[in-house]
Amino acid sequence: MNLFEYLRPASLDEAIAAARAPGATYLAGGTNLLDLMKIGVQTPRTIIDISRLPGLDRIERLADGATRVGAMVRNADLARDADFAANYPAVAEALLSGASAQLRNAASLGGNLMQQTRCSYFQDPHSACNRREPGSGCAALDGETRNHAVIGWSDQCIATHPSDFCVPLAALGAVVEVAGPGGTRDLPIAQLHMLPDATSPGGTTLAPGEMITGLRLPPEAAAFRDNARYLKLRERTSFAFAVVSVAAMLRMEGDVIAEARLALGGVAAQPWRRAEAEAVLAGAKPGDDAIAAAAEALMAGARPSGDNAHKITLAKRLIQKALHLAAAGTPAVMPALPASVFTSEPAERGEPADV
Repeated sequence: MNLFEYLRPASLDEAIAAARAPGATYLAGGTNLLDLMKIGVQTPRTIIDISRLPGLDRIERLADGATRVGAMVRNADLARDADFAANYPAVAEALLSGASAQLRNAASLGGNLMQQTRCSYFQDPHSACNRREPGSGCAALDGETRNHAVIGWSDQCIATHPSDFCVPLAALGAVVEVAGPGGTRDLPIAQLHMLPDATSPGGTTLAPGEMITGLRLPPEAAAFRDNARYLKLRERTSFAFAVVSVAAMLRMEGDVIAEARLALGGVAAQPWRRAEAEAVLAGAKPGDDAIAAAAEALMAGARPSGDNAHKITLAKRLIQKALHLAAAGTPAVMPALPASVFTSEPAERGEPADV
């Protein structure tokens, strides 16, 4: 590991000032950054530990009905917060499906949003990767592509964003709070992660020195609490990233869908949401035809980036399954295997079995 300077600022302003130094990076839970440092993918000159900054570890219900979550709230603590899990059950289920219990206890909200792709070529310093070294090429294009992108990719990058948490957040229209040298700003989560294009491999839209301080779920997000599910298809039930994941949320009026929210994970460099797919469901009953049409609309334009055409078929099927489950209603108890397509035994919500 390369030598680096370690700083523990006492205030947000002090942290942002320190981040002006070339090669500086923020450290929150460290569950992604430290791994990348150990394998030589990231070599920061200065590490700024923000884990003990005051005021970043709160979960707050705001006066307008929105919920604010600080950037240093741990994944496990957020998923197990009874009020949060009751109002945003698909978000809690997504959190509990990620990583292992030990990592969820350490990982932070802000770090989850900012985590790097798990593409094996990005994580290999000896492979060409435009994200790691702009202009070097993309070794994945001629490599192992089974779990790579099928939507929104380019020859610059075919990696996917790995977060479970971000998928229901995208569906619910979360707003990310950002602070940096230029002051503070609000950023819709749909604008946090850039897709690759003909000249850029994509990545996050944060400017140098900016950091996430929290996020807000708008007041209307809780209206989907009664019909909300998150499903995650993965190669093993625990401690694995999604091949495809789906957040499906409905606001029902009788037996008719008044409003729908849909987002996909594991298929693109950002959580994938399209208003056209949600519009297909609005005003319809949650039958096979409407649900199949929504799946087709959400996957419109999908194309393999290599040996991964199966992901398109899997995604369409998982969208339909998630929508049927959402229409049946949010479970009264959290599944013992959160987000698993194989779950069968319930556990009390907020106290899921760790497997």
